[in-house]
Amino acid sequence: MLLREQQCSVCHKGAPAVTPAEQPGLLKGIPLWTIVHEDGQPRLSRSFEFSDYKQAMAFTNRVAELAEQENHHPQMVIEWGKVTVSWWTHVIEGLHKNDFILAAKTDFLQ
Repeated sequence: MLLREQQCSVCHKGAPAVTPAEQPGLLKGIPLWTIVHEDGQPRLSRSFEFSDYKQAMAFTNRVAELAEQENHHPQMVIEWGKVTVSWWTHVIEGLHKNDFILAAKTDFLQ
């Protein structure tokens, strides 16, 4: 099943993080995303480009709606014609499968 077709599970402190060995397989489903490390934690990150600020804001609002539906919220940096989205799971200080699922769903909001 494709990542974008999967549902997020409830994540809690102590939930298993995606292991480094599992990451390459999951990244195949979201090839435009990269794993970056910020504040000592891995995050999925991708920048989306738009023709103007208004379109970037509209995309940001669509991501916000998705985040509210899934009760999992990304970091978003909004610039003129560009939005950078980063998904990670705060409670486990790393990557959970939910982050990969939501990255895949984010790809289809553009």
